Amino acid sequence: KKKTKKIRTSVTFHRPKTLKKARDPKYPRISTTGRNNLDQYQILKYPLTTESAMKKIEDNNTLVFIVDLKADKKIKAAVKKMYDIQAKKVNTLIRPDGKKKAYVKLLM
Repeated sequence: KKKTKKIRTSVTFHRPKTLKKARDPKYPRISTTGRNNLDQYQILKYPLTTESAMKKIEDNNTLVFIVDLKADKKIKAAVKKMYDIQAKKVNTLIRPDGKKKAYVKLLM
């Protein structure tokens, strides 16, 4: 009885896959789970009351807020939760003083 050779389909040799055990740490590497530190009160800092912001409210139906630098898609949800108004869209920019400004266009 002659032993058959395995047909090799690749020219490079790959080591065989060996047993991988599940992780079983002796102690947790992180002591506590990270909590969400951006709630709606930290996302929206304060509304802007400059002359140009007031003009935007009157003419374009747009509120202007100073928001947290790390706030992104959650600005719309924060406006809805705090002021109970529906936002159509939100545009943001970072001002030269380093603060983030959000233009919240209202759905009306």
